[in-house]
Amino acid sequence: MSIQTRRERERAERERLIVTAARELAEAEGWEAVTTRRLAAEIEYSQPVLYSHFKGKDAIMAAVAVQGFAELAAELRATRTAAEGARAALGAVGEAYTAFARRRPALYDAMFTHRVDLPFATPEAPAALHEAFGELLRAVEPVAAEGDDPGLLTETYWAGLHGLVTLMRSGRLPEEAHERRLALLIGHFVPQNVK
Repeated sequence: MSIQTRRERERAERERLIVTAARELAEAEGWEAVTTRRLAAEIEYSQPVLYSHFKGKDAIMAAVAVQGFAELAAELRATRTAAEGARAALGAVGEAYTAFARRRPALYDAMFTHRVDLPFATPEAPAALHEAFGELLRAVEPVAAEGDDPGLLTETYWAGLHGLVTLMRSGRLPEEAHERRLALLIGHFVPQNVK
């Protein structure tokens, strides 16, 4: 192995270590606890080493978000492809999305609520963002009525899911009615004749 290859691999490993430490710290104590000083102490590297990989906390949070989108895409794909029928797939994707947000609140915040320097809804967006939206789109497309714009319909479904998550997490909607709300949302997206 060449020295250059070894250095690239070590650099990638340090970046993974930084991102993992940031995620773990955010999940344990919230994003306010994630500082470059704290991360440097957690991973036992100096702050200049962190800055040689990331411009600051915002860049680290963006890297965490991209990682989260890749994980979300994989979870949505697995539930969508395991479901039988369009209605079941849409429901499975909705449940997987909301379960992901409830299980990983700090990761979800990095992806959807905190300001991060990532291009959304553009060709320049990282592949993981396109993959996650693509999984939502593949669940919505089969239930789109003729003449509907599947992309806009998907954005609307996503907004509904995000709203449910946000309102439940903030205590504005009680958790115990989640399944009924999700069924209502799906029922309004899927025509009665679609199985």
